[in-house]
Amino acid sequence: MRVILNILWFVLAGVWMAIAYCIAALICFILIITIPFGVAALRIAVFALWPFGKTVVRRPGAGAPSAVGNVIWFVLCGWWLALGHLVTGVLLCLTLIGIPLGLANFKLIPVSLVPFGREIVSVDDARARDLAPEVAMPARAQRP
Repeated sequence: MRVILNILWFVLAGVWMAIAYCIAALICFILIITIPFGVAALRIAVFALWPFGKTVVRRPGAGAPSAVGNVIWFVLCGWWLALGHLVTGVLLCLTLIGIPLGLANFKLIPVSLVPFGREIVSVDDARARDLAPEVAMPARAQRP
């Protein structure tokens, strides 16, 4: 199921959002002082390409520098990347097959707004480390 969702996601939303994150990274690399933001944008671009089966968890030990970084990120890149996820999610929700992918786009909005102090791990790794997921893309259908 994860493979099918990732392939559909890649074609309908993933590649476009990954390109947007790469543009954000390029802008951050050009400005030199914002290179760490460019690295974060590339990390999220990979997550935006293949999100199903992965999750975002809080990184232990992230403190004030992450909060300051999130404010700067929001001003430079976060708001328009979140807007991209919002528009893509709404467009995907207009089709029956795109509703789960649109909802997944909405789940990516928080990480596009505040990426610092978080890390992207597999869902299985998060469960093994007993970490609470902030953004969870299901690896497979959950059974009650």
